[in-house]
This record gives sequence, C-alpha cells and structure tokens, in this order.
Amino acid sequence: MTILATSIAQALYFILALLILVVFAALLMAAAVYLHDRMQSRDAILRNYPLIGHMRYVLSALGEFFRQYFFAMDREELPFNRAERNWIERASLNSDSTIAFGSTKYIKETGTPIFVNCPYPTLEADKEPTPSFIIGPDSLHPYEAGSFFNISGMSFGALSAPAVHALSVGAKMAGCWLNTGEGGLSPHHLAGGADIVFQIGTAKYGVRNPDGSLNVDRLREIAALPQVKMFEIKLSQGAKPGKGGILPAVKVTPEIARIRTIPVGEDSISPNRHPEINNNEQLLDFVERIKTITGKPVGVKAVIGAYGWLDDLMQRIEKRGVCLDFFTLDSGDGGTGAAPMALMDNVGLSIRESLPLVHDILKRHGLGARIPIIAAGKLTTPAEAAWALCAGATFVNSARGFMFALGCIQSLKCNKNTCPAGITTHDPRLHKGLDPANKAVRVANYCRNLRHDVEVIAQSCGVPHPRRLRRFHVRIVGSDGVSRPLNELYPSDDPADSSPQAARQQAMALKGRTPAQGPGSAGC
Repeated sequence: MTILATSIAQALYFILALLILVVFAALLMAAAVYLHDRMQSRDAILRNYPLIGHMRYVLSALGEFFRQYFFAMDREELPFNRAERNWIERASLNSDSTIAFGSTKYIKETGTPIFVNCPYPTLEADKEPTPSFIIGPDSLHPYEAGSFFNISGMSFGALSAPAVHALSVGAKMAGCWLNTGEGGLSPHHLAGGADIVFQIGTAKYGVRNPDGSLNVDRLREIAALPQVKMFEIKLSQGAKPGKGGILPAVKVTPEIARIRTIPVGEDSISPNRHPEINNNEQLLDFVERIKTITGKPVGVKAVIGAYGWLDDLMQRIEKRGVCLDFFTLDSGDGGTGAAPMALMDNVGLSIRESLPLVHDILKRHGLGARIPIIAAGKLTTPAEAAWALCAGATFVNSARGFMFALGCIQSLKCNKNTCPAGITTHDPRLHKGLDPANKAVRVANYCRNLRHDVEVIAQSCGVPHPRRLRRFHVRIVGSDGVSRPLNELYPSDDPADSSPQAARQQAMALKGRTPAQGPGSAGC
C-alpha cells in the first residue's frame, strides 16, 4: 500500500508540475503576443485591444461556417441556399425527393418563376422521350446530343484528378456531355468514355505553342479522338467577364503544367481575350479555321453585357455563310473560377436577362433554329433548368450543380487548394475522401433525376417533353408581387408546337421563305 501511495503521489506531483509548466508557457506566450500587439502599428484593433483583439478575426473566420450550419434559414444563403444544396444531394443519392407540410420557398420574391400548370396535364401514357438535337448539321461530323442537361466547363487544374475522373464516368452513365473547361484535355476527361466538348480558352491550353499561338497539329490530334464531339471557343466566362482564367501557382502541378504547356509552380493567367480576335470578322475567321481543321461543330461561349455586337455578328454570318454551330451563354453572376470580386459581383448580365435577349436576336436574323443556345449560370435545379428551356435555351449546362453532386459543401475554398471535399485541391491527403467510383454514380443520379423532374414540370404544363416548353408556360413574379407571363415580358411568336421541325419552319418564315405557323395559345 505504501508503495502504491508513493507512486500515486509522484504521478500527481508530475501532473501538477506539468500543468504549472503549461500555464507558465501560456502566460509567457500571451505576454509576448500582448507586447507584439502593443508595439505593432499595422492593425489598430490589435494595438488598442492587445491579445483579446485576435478574437475578432477568429470569430470572423468561423462565422461563415456557423451561419451555414446554425443561423441561416434554408432559403437565405448565397450563392446556393441549403434547400437547393439539399435537393441536389438527395438527387445525387437517388433518395426520396418529396417534401411535406408545404413549400418553404417565398414565391412572391421578385424574379421567381411560376410554371403554368394545365387543367389537363399530359398523361404518363402520352408523354414522349425528350428528342435528341443535332448540333452542327453542316459539319463533317455532326453531333447528336441526347441530353438537354450537361456538365459545364471545369478545367483539370481547377478540379482535382479524381473529381474529373468521376465526372467523366458519371457523364457516360447519364448520357450527357462533359466540357473540359479551358485547361486542356487530360486522361481523366477521357477515362469514363463520355462525350467531350473541348474548350479553347484565350491561352489555348492543350493546343498551344510556346508563344501562346494555336498549335494546329495538336488541335488536329485532339479532333481525331472519337470522344471529342465539339469545340467551344471561350470569349468570356461568368466568374470574370473581361479577364482571363486564373489558376494559382499552388495548383499548377507537373501533370497540369504538361497538359497546359506552362511552367510548373507558377500562376497560370490567361489573356483577357484571344489576341488574334479583335472583331466579329476575325471571330468568324477563327471559327472557320477551327471547323476546317477539326471537321466538328464549333461554337462560342460568352457572357453578354453589350449586345449590339451580336446583331452585327448575325449579319456577318448571313453574309458569309460561316455559321456558329452553338452559342454557350454564361451568366454574369459568377461561376466556379477564381475571380476578382469587382468582376464577379458587378460585370455582365444575369442569365435571367441575357437568355431571352440573345434568343430573340438569333430569331430576328432567322438563326434561332440553326444556332442552339446552351444556357449556363446557377441553373442547378429542375425549376431553373425548365425556366431556361422556356426562355429559349436548347440545352442547359451546370458546373456547380455537379460539384455538389461530387460532395461539395460550399466551403468557398475553391481557389485555396484546401477544398475539404477533395474536389478543387491537388493535395493527395484530401483526395482520399473522394472515391471516383462512388461519386460517378452520384453524378449520374443527379443528371438523371434533374431531367426527370424537368419532364414532370413539362407534363404539368401540358406538353409531352421539355423541348416543347415555351415562354407562355412560365410566369415571372414582379416587384409588386404579381406574376406576369414570360412571353409578355419578352414577346415571342414561338409556335405552340416547339418540335425541331416547327422551329426550323418558323426560322424559314422569318426569312420570308415559307408561311409560319400561328403563335399558339397561352393555354394548353
């Protein structure tokens, strides 16, 4: 017993001594911080309130996480609220998407779309599969796109290797295309066998010479790959209209540098536009050059601010006979890319305004049926995708929606190489949480379930498939809380039958070649 008591006493003395040492070290460190804060002149708060002033910065850093999990209501957060994120998560897990006890959505908020249900909705027996759409019918290798919902441009570099791999496999499973983004074509894009849209950014990553000019031989090699279906010339993107892509040096790994043909470990900054494209005539020259080299459909991607150039572009297309095969329209309210806040918050029109505008310009020149619009920009839920189809889009692209399907938690660390979900980081330790096989299934589920719910909206509106949605099928809530039909806000003479054949007939009629169908009825 004496030996045991002595041992216990010695242990307690040791713990007490250790505790005193720790407290002394903490006090010494606090005193050092106090003196440093008092002597420094960089920060007024720390100088006036030494030591305790640091709490301001700690709480400020933690605030965004507390707001997301505890304080923000389901419909309050930006850029995506909890209700939107939860729907995507349930869709990606293929779990029950029903809710109970009424909607939490505030439907009187300005800009809210309200779809016009038909008293006699389409029966299950009468609904039709959403038809595919042929892009670039005059190309040597036209592309028959089966899915109206697809994966928008996210480069390998901005995204990690396992994330791109999962997107590729998931896209193949869901039958949608995968856009490479401006970072070039990697083996991870090709891994799943998905249809690929190769984006040619302003830096020509993946198809560039050392001086930044177009490498024709490399472009021809990529075009020869059967998986590569189309080429997209990026003029601007939603996150930063008027500025090129930004990939921080910490994310420029040897593999990414090799694919992009850039130095390792240096910031990858793209030019703010294509140096060889100074006007619409040169844009068409570049489009014609890419079409000639690749033999595949070629289109452009842009955010719309000024729009007079579009009328001029369409006139030149009619005059020259060199046509865009598609027009990807991005929203001006930001995207997945790192960007200056001044551009992300304040430059470029929202897709809500630009989509009807661009669609009407194309129609005015008789090119509405020839140049399909691919709409992008926070179109992550069935309601947003259905609105875009009503407004004039032929396809809908999403980037952040698929990031949520991969497991994104909206930590807003995409440009820091510290993404906790392993999606936008090249840290191998963080990659362990992203299993490409599992996430690919979630990507496919999200795509399929969104398409299904858009089809449900279409049936409720009385049409057999989503491609027959038109502007009179949706109303938009105004600032006075009253909704108005979209075809009154943006007058349209679209035929009630919105099949590709009817749309082409309408386009021909606008050119005076054939009689047009009537505009249809706002009923069903």
